[in-house]
Parts: sequence; C-alpha cells; structure tokens
Amino acid sequence: QVQLVESGGGLVHAGGSLILSCSASGSIFSSYAMGWFRQAPGKERGFVAGISRSTGNTYYADSVKGRFTISRDNAKNTVYLQMNSTKPEDTAVYYCAARRFAFPPPTSWEDYDYWGQGTQVTVYS
Repeated sequence: QVQLVESGGGLVHAGGSLILSCSASGSIFSSYAMGWFRQAPGKERGFVAGISRSTGNTYYADSVKGRFTISRDNAKNTVYLQMNSTKPEDTAVYYCAARRFAFPPPTSWEDYDYWGQGTQVTVYS
C-alpha cells in the first residue's frame, strides 16, 4: 500500500511556472514507477509525464514536452512536476500515480495501482 498526497497547485498566469509535489508514504517508494496525469472538465484523464523507479528515465506527453519536467527524490519519497511556459490549456486537476515494479511507467491511468486526491491547476490568460 502507498498513500499519495499532491500539493503545489494553484493559479498561474499564462507563461508562468508552477511546481507540483507528490509525497508518498506507506511503502518502498523506489519500488514504484510514478506518473502525473491530468483531467480537465468534460475530458478524460490523460498522461502528462512518467518517471522510472531508479534509473530516472522520463517520459512526456507531446503536449508538455519541453515545458514540463518530472523528477523524483527517492530519499524524500517525493515526485515533482515542474511546469514552465504554462498555457490555459494546461488547466486541469493534476494527479500523481504509482505503479509497483513497472518499466517503463505506464501511460494509461488504468494501469496504475495508487492515486492521489489531485490538485487543481488553473492557468489564466
């Protein structure tokens, strides 16, 4: 079992930056591939970024490549999503997710075992 808690969401002007954090507890964090997903009103939950368990290999949706950076600190049991050059279309609830022993990190939300409660990100123009 692992519990995930996201933080860092909020309001940001288009072009600005925001960093999301996801803290994990309850299990060996380094055993889990981690992913960030987002869901806008009326849309399905979609993959944003993923990071492997220990090698730190990263994967991104085309829509955020070059603007967002996923990273993890296994000593702090935390995964981050640095959001730069934000756009109004980045507005959504952002969720972190964990999948044990997966490589590479899955891009489908259905393939993850644990989810956080989500944090709202609103980008205004």
